[in-house]
Amino acid sequence: MIVNLSEAKANLSKLVNMAYHGEKIVIAKNNTPLVDLVAHKPETPRKLGLLAGQFSTPDDILDEDESITAMFDDAIK
Repeated sequence: MIVNLSEAKANLSKLVNMAYHGEKIVIAKNNTPLVDLVAHKPETPRKLGLLAGQFSTPDDILDEDESITAMFDDAIK
C-alpha cells in the first residue's frame, strides 16, 4: 500500500496498526516512495530469568502487618 505523506500524518495510528499486523506500508511524497513502515523486530530475543538467584522472597510476604492495616483503617474513617 502506498500512502502519501499528508495522508500518513492524518492516519498514522491506523497505518501503524496495519504495519504491525503484517501489511507493507510505503510512505511517499509526491508519489515518490520515501520510507517503508514496518513492524519493529527486536535485534536480540528477551532473556528470561535475568535476576534468577539474585534475590529471595521472604516466606511471610503475604502476611498482614497490623500497624499498616490500622493506618489504612484510620484513613478511611
